[in-house]
Amino acid sequence: MSINVGDKVPAATLKQMTKEGPKDVTTDELFKGKKVVVFGLPGAFTPTCSAKHVPGYVTNAEALRAKGVDAVACISVNDVFVMGAWGKDQKAEDKVMMLADGNGDFAKAIGLTMDGSKFGMGTRSQRYAMVVDNGVVKTLNVEAPGAFEVSSAEAILKGL
Repeated sequence: MSINVGDKVPAATLKQMTKEGPKDVTTDELFKGKKVVVFGLPGAFTPTCSAKHVPGYVTNAEALRAKGVDAVACISVNDVFVMGAWGKDQKAEDKVMMLADGNGDFAKAIGLTMDGSKFGMGTRSQRYAMVVDNGVVKTLNVEAPGAFEVSSAEAILKGL
């Protein structure tokens, strides 16, 4: 069962690469008292994710902040080292938090997994974007398989 608008985001621990090394980031730390745009995608360094999804959020980070967003976070079922390297490659720096959901626990908890085994990727996250305000989902845009329309930074900006 997928998470819905009005639901509280379930508790989970993600990982973020910092200058000091990997750091745990709980969903409580991420969302409590903040408005956060979260977007999930199937994998780091994959074509649509690298060419369109992350770059759109990097480019529009300031516009999102101007609309009251406190943080932008990318979550993918990859390890923290891959997410750290991908963040550097995408020049995400302080614009987009690159969060690893290494075992897919968060994707499973929100009911947004996909089977990527046909591509040798195992269980991954579906492509989505959501606006979370103080831990409650206010907007949820889940893509149809193979699509990239409703989860873009531009689509989220229009809805804010």
